[in-house]
Amino acid sequence: MNVLLTSATGYIGSAVARALQAKGHRVVALARSAATVQRLESSEIRPHWGDLTDGESLRQAATQVDAVIHTAATNDAAMAAVDRQAVETLLAALAGTQKPFIYTSGIWVMGNTGATVADETFPLNPPPLVAWRPGVEDLVLAAAEQGVRSLVIRPALVYGHGGGLLAMLTRTGQSQGAVPVIGAGQNAWSFVHVDDLAMLYVAALEQAPAGTVLIGASGESVAMGRVALATAEAVGIGERLQRLSLDEAHQTWGDLADALALDQRVSGDRARHLLNWVPVAPSVLTELTQGSYRLGAIAA
Repeated sequence: MNVLLTSATGYIGSAVARALQAKGHRVVALARSAATVQRLESSEIRPHWGDLTDGESLRQAATQVDAVIHTAATNDAAMAAVDRQAVETLLAALAGTQKPFIYTSGIWVMGNTGATVADETFPLNPPPLVAWRPGVEDLVLAAAEQGVRSLVIRPALVYGHGGGLLAMLTRTGQSQGAVPVIGAGQNAWSFVHVDDLAMLYVAALEQAPAGTVLIGASGESVAMGRVALATAEAVGIGERLQRLSLDEAHQTWGDLADALALDQRVSGDRARHLLNWVPVAPSVLTELTQGSYRLGAIAA
């Protein structure tokens, strides 16, 4: 397939691009600068001039491909509005074609799960940071009735290759000499390696029926405090942690603090059973203590 991939040079998007190419698909990506065009072409990705705020460029790109995977986000104050507008434009361009459209959400929309290992049927209760996202999920899933093979993927916390949220923790640990933890750090985090997640996107593109929601999570959930200790070990500061109240965390991270304080245990079993998705990457703790987040690996 020719696949339009938004944010093909981003953390998740670049992994998805590699996975698509490995399976013989051709990737088209948005570019808004000559530097981006050069980066895309060096990765054998065909650039299409435009960005998420350019509705006409989005429409044109979507009509020229066989599928669309949306992983981009502006990560600013306009993110909710830009994301919804981009999704509406892309879905309108695909209406009636039965072409696949994959939307990237996240498990934070589920809120606290407590001791329950939650699946895709768990009621949504998002923190303020992503309170807008369930509405976009609904928009995507409703497009299945408009002739779009529309899908939603909710990645757990993504790690691997020294990136993602763990990169923020390692940088903080290096710069401040201690890794921050909210409260007692007993709240659970669920994870997925970026390469395993990329393979889930490809499997969903090729096989998943319209209207499907899939959680991308692998392995057991891990307490935030345990992740912080592994992060401290990775950056060579022993077991030095900085204990923060939720209010103090808000002063540093804003609404992100509420998301980081979530207690979440989620299951990726639906993706395993429906798509035969088999995560194979090292666990998050192994990756932290022996892999890409160790001080030597980061410096390299």
